[in-house]
Amino acid sequence: MAIIRPFKALRPKKEIASKVASVPYDVVNRKEAKQLIDGNELSFLRIGRAECTLNDGINAYSPEVYKKAKENLDNLITNAPLIQDKTSRFYLYQLIMNGRPQTGIAATFSVEDYENNVILKHENTRKEKEDDRTNHIISTSAQTGPVFLTYKGVEIINKVVNNTITDQEPEYDFTADDGITHKIWLLPENLNSVIIEELKNVKSLYIADGHHRVASAWRTRNKKREKNQNHSGDEEYNYFLAVLFPAEQLKILAYNRVVQDLNGLSKDEFLNRINDKFSAEKTEEKEPTEVKTFCMYLGGEWYKLKARDSVIASKSLSDSIGEKLDVSILQNFLLNPILGIDDVRTNKRIDFVGGIRGTAELEKLVNNGKVSVAFSLHPLSVDDLINISDAGEIMPPKSTWFEPKLRDGLIIHLI
Repeated sequence: MAIIRPFKALRPKKEIASKVASVPYDVVNRKEAKQLIDGNELSFLRIGRAECTLNDGINAYSPEVYKKAKENLDNLITNAPLIQDKTSRFYLYQLIMNGRPQTGIAATFSVEDYENNVILKHENTRKEKEDDRTNHIISTSAQTGPVFLTYKGVEIINKVVNNTITDQEPEYDFTADDGITHKIWLLPENLNSVIIEELKNVKSLYIADGHHRVASAWRTRNKKREKNQNHSGDEEYNYFLAVLFPAEQLKILAYNRVVQDLNGLSKDEFLNRINDKFSAEKTEEKEPTEVKTFCMYLGGEWYKLKARDSVIASKSLSDSIGEKLDVSILQNFLLNPILGIDDVRTNKRIDFVGGIRGTAELEKLVNNGKVSVAFSLHPLSVDDLINISDAGEIMPPKSTWFEPKLRDGLIIHLI
């Protein structure tokens, strides 16, 4: 049984919501973030990526950055201004991309449920990124960006949506620069008990996006609990901010790979090495249309790679759900043994391109010489994510790219 709790959101006034709302802190680099905040004093990236408001020579993880994040948040509260709701409530958050809506309940969720595997993960986290967000939460006393959760079944959301969207104007309704429409409704308090009771019927929740935010909320809880002699378990730091979407509404895009060099091989040598595990033929296709198939851009040409029967019948694939995934097949039978990419989390010769950027970005990177080869993958399904999580397995890093993404700064959880 999952615990869901209403809360008093800190949020921008209606007329300035579109200026405050920012892309998630972790989808842009420092240079990109700096460009986005230029000319917008209200951008929430000034809090999520506070290093962008400091000298470029300052390390992004230095204490000065977290102190600046708190200062920038306090300034935004005063100058925007941001307001805090007087009563605890749930919120409805709808994203519309290319005419396709997905609607979720914004709330706080139990850190203990994450600890006890009621809320399931599918990715490992990196300590330095956990350290960063833990320091950020503790310094600002706030969770400033929501986690993306999902669950099986649409009954809960349908009950809430049908009683809200048709009868009530959204508090926020704007289309961002990337074409994604964001709508948020403030749900009436009489729906609090309805939502809480409905979620008691849900056995498991799944982290779709935001593993580092949840892990950091867990670490923050532990630190706060140690210092609080009167800890009761009801404090706000025992909960983390998230939006819960039905799995049926979600769409996962591919997370494509690019590699800087061919590991000392010529183009012909590389193609010959591939031939042992994959059939390779030139193609006009740029995205694979079926699993166990990859599109590769090399030397200005696209190739279709298909895993041979010997790969599909490999014993390693029969032992684990995760090993059967396309990202694992590419890693275990090509990237590692041929290109020498041993660990995608630490190897500096590989990079990742979210599917939202399209294959044109892959071609651009190869054509301008920044990388030697690019791989376009078939996206995983939401069922893959749920099955991996239910089995207690971990997906390879950078397996899923969710789009559209929630914006930071529209609803903030103070702890």
